[in-house]
Amino acid sequence: MSNATPDNNPQYQVLDPTLLGRPVHLLPQFAGRLQDDLDAAMQGSARRYWAGWRLENVEFGRVPREQNLRWMAVNGALGSVCVVFERCLLLTLLERRYGGRGASATQKDPQTERVTATEERLTVVLTQQTVDLLYARVAASTGMEVAPRPVAAAAVTAAPAPASNAWAVRIQVRNAEDQVGQFWIAPDQQLMAAILGSLRPELPRGPGARGPAEPLAAKLQVKLEGRLASKEITLGALFDLKVGDVIPVDVGRADVLLDEARLFTAAVAESRGKLCLTSFEDAE
Repeated sequence: MSNATPDNNPQYQVLDPTLLGRPVHLLPQFAGRLQDDLDAAMQGSARRYWAGWRLENVEFGRVPREQNLRWMAVNGALGSVCVVFERCLLLTLLERRYGGRGASATQKDPQTERVTATEERLTVVLTQQTVDLLYARVAASTGMEVAPRPVAAAAVTAAPAPASNAWAVRIQVRNAEDQVGQFWIAPDQQLMAAILGSLRPELPRGPGARGPAEPLAAKLQVKLEGRLASKEITLGALFDLKVGDVIPVDVGRADVLLDEARLFTAAVAESRGKLCLTSFEDAE
């Protein structure tokens, strides 16, 4: 159990190409609501387990890379969830609840202390409570009319660690002795999709009803240029030109250009004293 300040190496958000275009930047909103739910439970229904502890931070990140973590999994109606608690935190909670001493009295080494049946039962109970809160928050965020049923103890099983690139909610707690503990909640892809789906921002509505959007092709303006005629002459003949000289040309089909690129050919016609282009054909 760390007596120092919280993790000085924050987990920076990593861009996942599979999540581009999804409201990942709004995940702190969901984390804030989940933090309120967890805080209310720690001060209320789960107080007997968390007495003396306060919730300090809840944030989305990646699955922790520690190898000695014992993950538990729940496969529920909304998707699978993996949960893991720091061993030091579990031992401290056990000592406080069953040892009758203060939270700072725990001196057991997590590396050598064997896992007891009491610790396993506590892990299952805390996992049940954590997953119930997560399911309830997802149900409320997605507008489900019926809340998910509470997780049964038999539904909590040991599980391998999720993939290293999976999302995980990191929860950090602190007690009166300034000890810091952490645990993580890792939703599967199905549940993560539901969380992200509940965070889609509402599009702003205009003052009045709008008709169907005009296609981009109807709004995009381009500049076309018509080349009516061209003639090649020698440089000497060009320098010999004088005012009043006439250069004979044949006006056939004109070239229609877009930024010097030849797109069409068109016939030249006269209408009301103006030259017009008509009979467009694709340029080969």
